[in-house]
Amino acid sequence: MAIRYARPYDDILDELVKALEDIPNCYETFEMSSEEWSELDEAERDVCIRTLADDLFYVLGSSSHAAAGSGKLEYDKDRSVIKVAASPQLIHVVTLK
Repeated sequence: MAIRYARPYDDILDELVKALEDIPNCYETFEMSSEEWSELDEAERDVCIRTLADDLFYVLGSSSHAAAGSGKLEYDKDRSVIKVAASPQLIHVVTLK
C-alpha cells in the first residue's frame, strides 16, 4: 500500500509538521527526555520534527496507523486524508488531494 496524493508533497509535510508539533511529547518518538528536547535549539527541533513527518508519511504507506509520542496517526485511504490525534480533544486532518 502506498499513500496516494495530489497536493505538493512539501505542503503535506508542512501540515504534518504543524500537527506533530501539537503532540506534547512527540520527542519521545526519538527516545529523548523532555530535558534533552528542551536543550535543542528551535532549528534543531524543526529538523527533527520535519524528519519525523517524512518518516511517518512513509510508514503510513505500509501501515494505516502509526504513533508519535502519545499521538496517533491514521491514513484514511477512502477519504484521502491523514488524521493526526494530537490529544483526545485535538485532531488534525491533513488532506492529500
